[in-house]
Amino acid sequence: MEPPAARAEQALYAWLSREPILTSGEQVMGYELLCRRDSSEGTQHATEASGDVIDTVNLLGLDALCDGRLAFIKLTPEMLKGDQMLLLPPDRLVIELPKEIPPKPEFAAAFNKLKSKGYRFALDGVMANDPRRQFADIADYIKVDPRAHPPKEVAALLASYPKCQRIATRVETHAHFVEAGHCGFTFFQGYFFRSSGRVKARHFSQNEVSRIQLLQAISSPELNFDKIEELIKHDPSLSYRLLRYLNSPVLGFWTPITSLRHGINLLGEHEIARWIRVATALSLGQQKCSDLVLTALVRGRFCELIADKLDRPQTDLFLFGVLSIMDAILDVPMGVILEGLPLAAETKSEILAAKVGRDGPLTAIYRLILARELGEWEEIAPVAKKLNLSLPFVNRTYNSAMLWASAFGANAAAASAE
Repeated sequence: MEPPAARAEQALYAWLSREPILTSGEQVMGYELLCRRDSSEGTQHATEASGDVIDTVNLLGLDALCDGRLAFIKLTPEMLKGDQMLLLPPDRLVIELPKEIPPKPEFAAAFNKLKSKGYRFALDGVMANDPRRQFADIADYIKVDPRAHPPKEVAALLASYPKCQRIATRVETHAHFVEAGHCGFTFFQGYFFRSSGRVKARHFSQNEVSRIQLLQAISSPELNFDKIEELIKHDPSLSYRLLRYLNSPVLGFWTPITSLRHGINLLGEHEIARWIRVATALSLGQQKCSDLVLTALVRGRFCELIADKLDRPQTDLFLFGVLSIMDAILDVPMGVILEGLPLAAETKSEILAAKVGRDGPLTAIYRLILARELGEWEEIAPVAKKLNLSLPFVNRTYNSAMLWASAFGANAAAASAE
């Protein structure tokens, strides 16, 4: 048997993606986890790698992978035979029964056993005359693609499972979200909340202005610690968060930090700049879907980790990663956000080009981020090759970024709650 350290290292190379499931109030209630063994294996059905999901979840942890929310994992017959599902806590897991699961009597017995232990079930891709209808009594959720059926058929499907909570899948735009809500769905799976369709021009609030000024201050070629300290002092929330961070065991300072300036000096230019970018993302996204903020942190850290492998010495890739989703967090166009930052005109043009899909120095990096987030495995290999990045490196750094973002976000949330 492999030692735990070796297995944990191997887990960092797992090709894992997660798709959020949100409430009608656009709060994340869970993530569907999908996994494959290698992005070079060609097209592989998601359920074929579900066993790998369980191994990866156990090694990396549900909190890190699902941000404390429910994990939805597709079931395979092989997973039932080995009782693999029992390795995961029932209060955190929803077992998905895909269309490929045949309605055999032995499966029904296995499902009832899991149900008796507190596990929840979801019927995925429910259709008219679905052979899995016999499992309706154990199902807690049904997942339906409302765009794959006429409206009357969707209504009939939902009515035939009256005890189940309803999840709409493939919700990719805000219009899809509204339409699914009108159909009677209570949960929505997809990336509609990142859609630029709701981005609008508006004025920034005073708090937003203050935090954008901080981004300005740390974007200057030479940091002015006096100005940074003054801006942080004018934001009590950020001041408190910074002091909590400075006194956390993670940093390991021997004496308590009671002065902002003392702490800023100890952190140094690189670390204080990164902390401000992360804290700014957390603060600006307080009223938004939690996945937006988590995504900003993952993107920033991922870009930072791959920076040494790329020939972009003048570009702050951590900032690029965080900014790449700031338009969705702030509900304003990217051009408006960039106007308020003292970045070089060339850098602003490159960021805008990446966002709209035009060719540019940052476009391939942005495409790699999106492909890895969405689990578009066939897209990752050619983009990584263009950037001269190996697939194992891309995967390990992305999974490391997820772990880092989850840990940082959890520490920030704990500090804010005290």
